[in-house]
Amino acid sequence: MLEPGYHEVPAGHIAAVVTYLEMKEAPRLLTLRPDGVTVRKMEQPAVGEYRTVFRTVGEPWLWFSRMILPETQLTAIIHHSEVDVFFLESGGRPQGLLEIDRRHLPEIELAFFGLAPEMIGKGAGKYLIEYAIRHAFSFRPKRFWLHTCTLDSPQALGFYVKTGFVPYKRAVEIAPDPRLHGRLPRTAAPQIPIIE
Repeated sequence: MLEPGYHEVPAGHIAAVVTYLEMKEAPRLLTLRPDGVTVRKMEQPAVGEYRTVFRTVGEPWLWFSRMILPETQLTAIIHHSEVDVFFLESGGRPQGLLEIDRRHLPEIELAFFGLAPEMIGKGAGKYLIEYAIRHAFSFRPKRFWLHTCTLDSPQALGFYVKTGFVPYKRAVEIAPDPRLHGRLPRTAAPQIPIIE
């Protein structure tokens, strides 16, 4: 257990406060699909296509986990019959990612959820999260859970709480900065300074 106070993060690393949230029953869902937006289930998506969408959504927030995962491991996850990958599409292009992991029923994890920057603030996020909730609760889970962190959009935590998720735990994650190892460009997430 960490002692209270400040804890130094080694040079070349990043740190984030992670908040875990859960939902035990689906709320009333009312959001209509925004014009020009569709959600498409990806049956065994190609790793390259998946990583392109992951990067489009996550690079501004320094998402890196799926960029450093070996291709064989990533393929095993996103091709698993109990992992559902969806792309939110607009203008004929993938502009959002939704990944739901049902491998540990009766619990279901919202593994990844996000939009390309140009889709934020247009109602697509609310539509996509409600799509996720409907899909997850169609399997009658005991709970639907996720985690978000201080590397995500500053609106993310409040968005999930407003949607009906309840925070239940926090953690601190420290990891090597992916921009220093070529996993993401050095220009990614400029709001998070690189400390070498």
